[in-house]
This record gives sequence, C-alpha cells and structure tokens, in this order.
Amino acid sequence: MLQHNVLLGIAAFKDEMIAIRHKIHSNPELSFEETETSTLVASLLEKYGYQVTRNIAKTGVVGQLKNGDGPSIGLRADMDALPIHEATSLSYASQNKGKMHACGHDGHTATLLTAARYLAENRDLFKGTINVIFQPAEEGYAGAEKMIQEGLFEKFPCDAIFGFHNWPGFEAGHFGFHAGPSMASADTVKITIEGKGGHGAMPHLSVDPVVVASSIVMALQTIVARNVNPLETTIITAGTIHAGSASNIIPNEAHMELTVRNLNPDVQDIVEQRIKDTVEYQAKSYGATAKVEYIRDYPLLNNSEKETAFAEKVGREFLGNDYIIQDFKPITASEDFAFMLQKVPGCYVFVGNGLNGAQGCSLHNAHYDFNDEILPVVASYWVKLVEAYLKP
Repeated sequence: MLQHNVLLGIAAFKDEMIAIRHKIHSNPELSFEETETSTLVASLLEKYGYQVTRNIAKTGVVGQLKNGDGPSIGLRADMDALPIHEATSLSYASQNKGKMHACGHDGHTATLLTAARYLAENRDLFKGTINVIFQPAEEGYAGAEKMIQEGLFEKFPCDAIFGFHNWPGFEAGHFGFHAGPSMASADTVKITIEGKGGHGAMPHLSVDPVVVASSIVMALQTIVARNVNPLETTIITAGTIHAGSASNIIPNEAHMELTVRNLNPDVQDIVEQRIKDTVEYQAKSYGATAKVEYIRDYPLLNNSEKETAFAEKVGREFLGNDYIIQDFKPITASEDFAFMLQKVPGCYVFVGNGLNGAQGCSLHNAHYDFNDEILPVVASYWVKLVEAYLKP
C-alpha cells in the first residue's frame, strides 16, 4: 500500500534493508555496548564510499560524503536497545537474553543506512556534504550529548540536522511534523526519606517513612493541579517506592524516584522548586526529613520553525497530503536528539508504525516490533530531503 511512496532505487534494496534490520534486531546491544552494531554500520558505510569516523562517544559512528561545495546536512539514527525480555516469538527475535529492540532503533539504523547507500550511488542528486550520524545510548544515557561533547559538530559541521522516530498508533508510513516544542523535557528526581524505625505494632514510637512517602505521592499531584497553568503540560509520575523488609517492621528509610515531563522550560523551573518544597515540608509535617536529588536528564526537544516547514514541504510534495498527519500534537515522551537541536537547527520527524499487532503495540513493550513496510518509505524520504536541501 506504500509502494507509490518509494523510490525505485530504494525499492531494489528492500530485501537487503529488511535483512539488515532483522540482523540488528536479533542482536540487540544496550547503551554504549553497541560494538557489533557500530561495526556493521561502519563497514557498510565504508563499502558505500563514505569517509567513516568510529568511536565517537565510545560506539558512535559518523559517515561523511562530499560532492563539491555547498551546504551540509546531518541525518541521525540511534542504535541502542532496551533491557527488556522480548516476547514476540519472531523468527529474528532477540538472541541476547534480557535485551530487545523495543523502540525501533534497529529500523532507524537500517533506514538511514539504505538512504546513505542510495545517495552514494547517485551523487548527481546533491551538491554539498552529507553527515550520517549513528548515535549510541539514546535510552537514558544521553549519547547525543556525549557525541557533542566529543566534538561532533566541530568535526562534522551541519547547517541543519534531521532525525525520525517511528510511532505506533498512527497509520504506517504517515508522517507527522510539529514546529516548536515537540517532545517533553525529562527530569529524574531521587528522594530519600529518613524516619525512625520500630515495631509495626507500636507505630507511635516511630516515624514511619512509608506513610510519609505515601503522603508525598498524593501531594505531588497538587503541583500539576494547582501550580501549573491548565493550558501547559506537566507530568509527575512516582515510578518507584522502596521501603521495608517485613510487614511488622517500620523501616528507617524510604526511597522514591520520580519522572517529570514538561513542554515549557519556565514551567520546568517552577515544578522543580515546588517538588523540592513539597517533599521537604510533607516530610517535616510527619517528623521526618527528606533529601531530594533533582536531575535534568533530557531537555525539551524544540523543532526549529524554518527547518520543520522545509521538512514538511518535502513530505507533502513527495508523499502527498493524504500521508501527512494533520495537526500533529507534541509528545510527552523525551528524546536526546533535543541536545543536537540545541546546537543545530533542524527537525525531528514522526512516522506512523501501524495501528494493529506488534506494529501498533506501544514502544518499550515486549511485544512491539518495527514495521518493515515503512523502511523503504523513510529511506526514500531521507533521499528526497537531502536532494531538496543540497540542490545541485
């Protein structure tokens, strides 16, 4: 159904593209451990004729292709997997126990490799420099930031940068574009509550940190309800609470971890302070104390206006309006491509992975699978984007 959105040259690579994706899927590697994946990527890029630089941020790879003087463009794909036990029963399911490509980075990598090959074989399509960036450690370890710290954009200057993420729940091969704040910032909050342990049958002689933690969880929800403008987006989720060892023992401590998401940096500042105040004073009201470690992990992903308009224009002209998701909304998940967009203008594009089955299954789910049918569509889109940006 998506064949009319595929370049003939890309269609010829489809079987090989799927084979690469399946190979990576069956051998998932966690953040900064992507040694075999990066070796495969680097060897293929060298075969295609790229100047390849390895070991940026440990396992990152950049391939550069030049054709005369002109602008420079960056295309980025992530390579790491997640610590999840795969439950798909696919013929190419993970062979590495407890590791899985449950976010589609295998598809992101295979797609960019195919686009890179096509562009190398059709250099008359562009004039300038292409930098294909294969990034490690997107899943919580800020591999993008580490590549930048190791001189990514000094070594490989880009006038604009683009990336994409597959997105279950949207029709396969349909593209979503959103200018401005498009994915939320991600903060982690680590809380230690110090009470006074004792016998569960004599709670009046103790200060129960479990009760304090429970009160804090409920009080945190009032920050969103009563401190944040209802038209803004903020999420506070208590993901872990750990305390105690037996039903009749009141422990000395309780430990909590929160994830906090915002689509506005000013609101992010307010929320951070209110969390710290709420935790401190809730603990005090019970006679306990609390320590808060507030960590800003990933910043807001902010798509630049000009580059997003350009990316969408290419999409509409190549795919047709029927394949553009109208009024695509910001997403409260987070993405470390945001670090790259802080340094270089660009756009992060979303592509529907499908509505049903493994392709419609949520990301980070043991039953998820990247949709092979969108591989040639996205690879073709990358080619058209580069062709339009680096007009010969």
